[in-house]
Amino acid sequence: MPRGKKFTAEQIIGKLREAEVGLAQGKTVPEVVRKLGVTEQTYERWKREYGGLRTDQAKRLKDLEKENARLKRLLADAELDKAILREAASGCRRRAQLNF
Repeated sequence: MPRGKKFTAEQIIGKLREAEVGLAQGKTVPEVVRKLGVTEQTYERWKREYGGLRTDQAKRLKDLEKENARLKRLLADAELDKAILREAASGCRRRAQLNF
């Protein structure tokens, strides 16, 4: 199942502000999210993640999340390399013991 649109932090903050205006005008959440073009679930997640943040703060948060994911991938690669080297080294030790 294909995923929906990806919105930037700035777009999400803008949509949350639009939602606040609509709700203040007496519209219901289903009406507001339909106008925004997102599901209620997405709207609620956005409120949890971005509610109360300024645009620059939201962008910084997204950048930090991306950097964190990149660093986690690098760590996983390094751990894999370490395990491979450890296994190769133990094989060399076994061969050296057999030669004596």
